[in-house]
Amino acid sequence: MTSPRTIKIGGACGFTGDSPHATPQLLQVPGLDYLIYDYLAEMSMGIFARSRSKGVGREGWSTDFIEQMMKPNLRTLAEKGVKVVANAGGVDPVGCANSLRALIAEQGLSLKVAAVHGDDLVGRIDEFRAPEMFSGRAMPQRITGANAYLGAAPIVRALAMGADIVVTGRVADSALALGPLVHEFGWAMDDFERMAQGTVAGHLIECGAQVTGGTYTDWFESGDWSRIGYPVAEVDADGRIVITKPAGTGGVVNTGTVSEQLMYEVDDPANYHVADVIVDFTGVTVHQLGPDRVEVRGVQGRRPTDTYKVCATYQGAYRCMVLAPVIGVDAPAKAERQARALIDRNERAIVEAGHAPFSLRSVELLGTEASYGANARALPTREVVAKIVVDHKDRKALEVFRADALSPITSMSPGSTGWHFGRPSIYAVMHVFSLLAPKSRIPALVELDGHTETITGWIGGGTGEPARARIEGTVPAPDASGPMRRVRLIDIAIARSGDKGDRFMAAIIARKPAYLPWIRAALTPERLGQHMGHVFDGAEGTVTRYDVPGLNAINLLFDGALAGGQLASPRLDALAKGMGQQLLELELDVPESLDVVPYEQRAAGRP
Repeated sequence: MTSPRTIKIGGACGFTGDSPHATPQLLQVPGLDYLIYDYLAEMSMGIFARSRSKGVGREGWSTDFIEQMMKPNLRTLAEKGVKVVANAGGVDPVGCANSLRALIAEQGLSLKVAAVHGDDLVGRIDEFRAPEMFSGRAMPQRITGANAYLGAAPIVRALAMGADIVVTGRVADSALALGPLVHEFGWAMDDFERMAQGTVAGHLIECGAQVTGGTYTDWFESGDWSRIGYPVAEVDADGRIVITKPAGTGGVVNTGTVSEQLMYEVDDPANYHVADVIVDFTGVTVHQLGPDRVEVRGVQGRRPTDTYKVCATYQGAYRCMVLAPVIGVDAPAKAERQARALIDRNERAIVEAGHAPFSLRSVELLGTEASYGANARALPTREVVAKIVVDHKDRKALEVFRADALSPITSMSPGSTGWHFGRPSIYAVMHVFSLLAPKSRIPALVELDGHTETITGWIGGGTGEPARARIEGTVPAPDASGPMRRVRLIDIAIARSGDKGDRFMAAIIARKPAYLPWIRAALTPERLGQHMGHVFDGAEGTVTRYDVPGLNAINLLFDGALAGGQLASPRLDALAKGMGQQLLELELDVPESLDVVPYEQRAAGRP
């Protein structure tokens, strides 16, 4: 199928738990062709896999997609002819599709639902055992879930078979949009420039409102968050990409919001690997066409590799977490002492009962800038919440801790409260293990109307160029004459950070091209390691820097920095959402001639 017109794709969901208000809003966009829903963060796959391991069944896929997104909107989708592609199938896309078919029949509609699967490798995992792709460590013996990141090809086929709604398991997030574009425009799967352009369009909108002002550094420009607009990608047959949002909604689409999202969860910007293509972001530029309309140019693509990324999950220890508020004079000191006393008392008890000590003991005092490590400011606060986490391989040991968790309310610190949180629960800690597996051994399956097709064709043979964008060694500061001034990084840059396993990425994007040389010179690995040393928990971590000249940016990769990452991490910021904000407080010297506007003036509307 080839379409001569621009295709409009709305990004209606960015994660499991996103807003149900996005779908009806996007359905008001004139000429909307598709809605895509992205539910499957690596953390979500771990949750779905754990549910399946308990035999819960139905919860192996997103019930929110059925109940909150589809049920109220199916009739409008049918009337307007808007098609849907969603990875809401989790670890059971066929079950999700069947539930949706029952709902469609109940409403008297005739929409066709296809299920894309074949990504689930848990039953075959011994065939694919390999070292972890980032750390090189060996795979645990017992795996609870393992899913390959399939590409766009099965989605393309499902649409060609006549599907109105395509429900997938684990596919590359961007494939949710690339599939419809390949279907509509008849792009060849070996046209790597088009594959890259479609991938970037999908990458920009798959996180929902993050590209329309959500989590934007200059948050004060984002208008009414209660009406924040969700994104629309307008793409034509030549791969031209324009990002916008529904008229009359809150939020904002500008070069800053698009630049931040372009680099979100990207490590090496010259080598962004997905199943269909290797994308090169280094030459990408963004251009404001008008209010809430930004064009993305300069996307380049190369032949993909022979492997799929596989996200495996496994169960580690058990965990119990307590939230214990303390108020009054000396609140931080009292909360810290109380938390340590609770842990110490119960560790003695479990050791006396024959158990090993806790395998993890973590206390974060929320309200004291605990996430900032040595960079925390000594604030005279009179209200804190102690976040207490203990792990143990034996659930029975944590039952001892759980039984005692509320006792400090009347037996320890004055000002201790917390009944409203209730007695804590005990749950299994899920870990993520990423590996590579041959595409040739992982066929995709497309099921529609009782007929199943096997998709065996795949494209590979490509390799990365991992050194091309890397910044090596010391970068000299530009020559400068005249007086200098000290600024914070937030005065001259914006930032966005995000996680992948036990590593996080942070893009530092210069507000003006003239600022970039000073940023590149100041942000040395040593300076970054010193400022963010607390994220490594005393272990040896690495910081790698990359150039992104088209965006006037550098991209930073912190490896081994999230205490295990995601569901395994005991930290408040396990997903690295605030790491970019911490980096923006770095100070550096720049010439006064650069005419820097302090962030506070921007926030006050007085640039």
